[in-house]
Amino acid sequence: MDSSLGYCPNLGARMERLRSLYTDRRQDRIFARMDAETDALRKFAAKYPPGYTHRPALAERVDFWDELLAERAAIQDDSIPSVYLSEMDQGLYGGIVGGNVQYMAHPENGWISSMVPPILVDWEGFRQLAVDPRSPVYEFYREELKAFREAGRGKFGISHFILIDGLNFVFELFGATRTYLELLDRPEKVREAIEFAYRLNVEVQCAFFQQAPLLAGGTFSNMVEWIPGRIVSESVDPFHMTSVGYFEEWGREPVERILAAFDGGVLHIHGNGRHLLEAVSTLRGLKAVSLNDDLHFAPAFSILGKLRRRLGDMPVVVKAEFPEFVAALDAHALEGGVLYKVLHVPDVETANRTMERVRAYTA
Repeated sequence: MDSSLGYCPNLGARMERLRSLYTDRRQDRIFARMDAETDALRKFAAKYPPGYTHRPALAERVDFWDELLAERAAIQDDSIPSVYLSEMDQGLYGGIVGGNVQYMAHPENGWISSMVPPILVDWEGFRQLAVDPRSPVYEFYREELKAFREAGRGKFGISHFILIDGLNFVFELFGATRTYLELLDRPEKVREAIEFAYRLNVEVQCAFFQQAPLLAGGTFSNMVEWIPGRIVSESVDPFHMTSVGYFEEWGREPVERILAAFDGGVLHIHGNGRHLLEAVSTLRGLKAVSLNDDLHFAPAFSILGKLRRRLGDMPVVVKAEFPEFVAALDAHALEGGVLYKVLHVPDVETANRTMERVRAYTA
């Protein structure tokens, strides 16, 4: 893909800054994405209340993202404009093997996500599982990639989207509670499912990289904005509710295997998964970690120094409310080697003034 995007002024400078974070792991610099309210999100929220909804029309999704990213073009931060295929978020993988895909609207970010109820009753059904490239959900996936590739040409890119491999895929087969029981009762069957999930995820992600354009040899990312190489987006969510030992036994090898099938990966950690930080920081092929915020856990930004030290020089992504971010900026108390996603910025002018200080900051 040509290294120019109509919705991204100063693209080259932004890419160089991001390259210094993810390739050079600069610890003396800070990086930021500034999020201000947009008309596109206001209109989406007016049309879609939170909760279950129908599968969206592609033309509608293209129009939403085009409007949203066009509005964001005036913000001169470290973001790289791309769409996130939230409709494929989780339901694609289960839908390809016959699951009943359900969709849910998220007015806070304009997503329409997807999931499937548990697909199997018992392991007998696992024998019949097969990847169906002609399934309606796989066809919709290919059509969506084509639609956004054409709509975004010269303006924006297409972000990678989440893997559903390892125990994440077994969750789709049986649900979470049953999956944990199967680890004890039928570990050999779980390993068969993990192997199937590896093949399925590699096929889905190879289809993505065949259709979605790279930018200067790098991957667009809803999590890290842009990163050199063909990078996938991994999840270790099932191990947020297990010991580190379970992650080492059941999670590390599948994650490292699929990261090695590409040029590495990024992953997110929820509030209840922070006990895994030291373990995931040593995953071969991991390029960055996003620290997510969740109810009943301290915001990652509020304890970032402690969390940051547990990850070594691993690049980190964290959310921060605008007043708290500016207060830390004023106090020269921001951690380096971090991409800050700054929320609820009052307006474009404020965002751009703040970014001048971000680019001049030395940690």
